[in-house]
Amino acid sequence: VQLQASGGGLVHTGDSLRLSCTVSGRTSSAYTVAWFRQAPGKVREYVAVTRWFDNNPYYADSVKGRFTVSEDNAKNTKYLQMNSLKPEDTAVYYCAAVMGGKGYTGILASDYEYWGQGTEVTVSS
Repeated sequence: VQLQASGGGLVHTGDSLRLSCTVSGRTSSAYTVAWFRQAPGKVREYVAVTRWFDNNPYYADSVKGRFTVSEDNAKNTKYLQMNSLKPEDTAVYYCAAVMGGKGYTGILASDYEYWGQGTEVTVSS
């Protein structure tokens, strides 16, 4: 399984970006993809997830109301729409996937087997 993240860039406070994560090599539709981010000097943190077995999106409090996850199953692609961006959103954003299973919350990096290479988002004030 390979994940390819893209869509990052340099934007200003209040702008929007949409990140994409294309998943290839999977053999089942039963998989969960989450978004994480890691700012310079900080630990990787959970941003958003939609678990395949309940199909409800969950968001970190820091992005709730501003970020939205969506998907295009025909393209095997997950999206993270980021609106009203703030300087504190500056980070490298990663998508991560785990195949099958239900015994996880989906908000821990250790829940995931596969990681994309990351795409950098910089929000200037």
